[in-house]
Amino acid sequence: MSDSNLQRIAITGAGIVSPLGIGWKANEASFEADRMAFRPVPAELFGVEGFVAKTAGIVDLPPKVPMPIKTCYADRGSVMLMLALREALAQSGRSTMEGIDAMIIGTSAGAMSLGETYFETAVSDPGRHRRQLSRAEHYQPQRQMNEIAAELGWRGPIIIVSNACASGANAIGWGVEMIRSGRAKRVLAGGYDALAKLVFAGFDSLKALAPSGIPRPFDAARDGLALGEGAAVMILEAEDVRKAEALADVTGYATATDLHHLTQPDPMGNAAIRTMTQATLQSGLTPADIDYINSHGTGTPFNDVAEAQAISAWAGEATSRIAVSSTKSAMGHLLGGAGAVEAVICLMALRGQWMPASLNVREVDPAVKFDLVRTFRRAKVEHALTNSFGFGGTNATLVMKRRSA
Repeated sequence: MSDSNLQRIAITGAGIVSPLGIGWKANEASFEADRMAFRPVPAELFGVEGFVAKTAGIVDLPPKVPMPIKTCYADRGSVMLMLALREALAQSGRSTMEGIDAMIIGTSAGAMSLGETYFETAVSDPGRHRRQLSRAEHYQPQRQMNEIAAELGWRGPIIIVSNACASGANAIGWGVEMIRSGRAKRVLAGGYDALAKLVFAGFDSLKALAPSGIPRPFDAARDGLALGEGAAVMILEAEDVRKAEALADVTGYATATDLHHLTQPDPMGNAAIRTMTQATLQSGLTPADIDYINSHGTGTPFNDVAEAQAISAWAGEATSRIAVSSTKSAMGHLLGGAGAVEAVICLMALRGQWMPASLNVREVDPAVKFDLVRTFRRAKVEHALTNSFGFGGTNATLVMKRRSA
């Protein structure tokens, strides 16, 4: 079904927080400068003794952020989400959530740090109960979302999506589907995740983290990913109720499961081919119409080859003309927040007519047949596509279209 048969869905506001900066302008400036944001994990977050990797993409949060939750129960991820949410509302000309029909948020780890503190306290001092109940309560992502909604005086439905690294993209896609099905007119959707020791340890034990701390997606000698943290949200509106300026349109969304392995992608990328095919078909496009792809591009040996082969199978003869990059090379893998942040990056590219780089590539992997963007590039971008693939085989693709001035 092409976009001519589907209701037009506009993006009227967006907010982004990443290791490259807080807000649209800071992130755009970082991409223009081909900047990376990896540094040693500070001791105040958690210790990395005994781990192979020692670095991550870390957000420099401002000292004070207005939050409804007591400081000790507001995890870093929720603070990032609040910052992104406020930027999105302001960009759409709103100061509150009035008129928003649903909030859909993706996360993989939730407030993991509170769960870690609960566990550490229970083990080291079993008789100590002070604050333990509150930690257990606020560890749940729905509790964090309820507090944020209360701060904004909003009592609409909250939907939490948690299917690993595709969570943020699927949250946006679910918002698109809610509007197209008539269940909503305006939706705030996105995702977030913060660094946590348990997650870091898990990836380290899988030997998925780059020992050097620097990921090199699509490099022939890539040796792993780097973790990061961040948040991003979009305000999606049906065209018939839109009042704010439309920044771009979401024209296609698809999700599929590859049923291959808990942590490894299908080597042939069959589910990825399916999501790219369905999302472009829904948009009324062919692969040749896509100007830029923000790839999942983690920098792990298995993922990059699988995605490269999937893009080639999907695009066919158009493969060499499509520009592709992985912004995880600059900020790391933001897990549940990755798909949302990368969708907002595509929005920024559509608005600014530029393409961010896939950094740190020394020798391009032979599987790469597309135009790998290796430095910031000014270019015409009418249609952008973003891929998000998660553990367990969840795949998601979003397609966006530029709005003419």
